[in-house]
Amino acid sequence: MADGCEPDPRFTLANERTFLAWIRTALALLASGIALDALPLELLAGRPQTLLSHALTGMALLVSVNATLRWLNVERALRHRQALPYPILAPLLGLFGLIVSTLLLLP
Repeated sequence: MADGCEPDPRFTLANERTFLAWIRTALALLASGIALDALPLELLAGRPQTLLSHALTGMALLVSVNATLRWLNVERALRHRQALPYPILAPLLGLFGLIVSTLLLLP
């Protein structure tokens, strides 16, 4: 990314740490989805287990793609001395967690 001025290295490194945190979150979601699909659970046997496994795996994909796009957008904003973009995925991830938790608690 050669356009704009060089930002303070501390901000660039903070942006990279945030990117890595999102990637760790995506890996945790992916591991949970794979484990849920591979392990025989009597509590979630059948369709709910498969549906939840696919939802976790899909959310992992969404988080990893968003992490990359967010890193690029923040880096661009830093170089052009613009306001940082709003983290769109954070509220969606919270809503996803609420929905999954609610579905798991239903009888």
